[in-house]
Amino acid sequence: MTADKDFLEFLVKELVDNPDSVKVERVVDEMGVLLTLDVSPEDMGKIIGRSGATAKAIRTLLRVVGMKNNARVNLKINEPEGGSGPPTQSATKTVDEAMEDLKV
Repeated sequence: MTADKDFLEFLVKELVDNPDSVKVERVVDEMGVLLTLDVSPEDMGKIIGRSGATAKAIRTLLRVVGMKNNARVNLKINEPEGGSGPPTQSATKTVDEAMEDLKV
């Protein structure tokens, strides 16, 4: 039964501007159901929401759907290629610059 996958696809396609780019994969293992969501880079902000509020709400709704079907449902949102994730320390500074910041 893929009620959780169908629900997630319906919900996300209603939220985004590019519904054709929404892809959901469903994997079942001993930990429960893992739904992996892929959206276009332009729609990533709509799925995450301000301070992650939208993503948290989607995860809560998926837990409810999972409880109704006696399954533990988790959501993983993949960062699209070319996405701008948080910069890492090594990407923004050289080792010498980082060491210089540590000196008092």
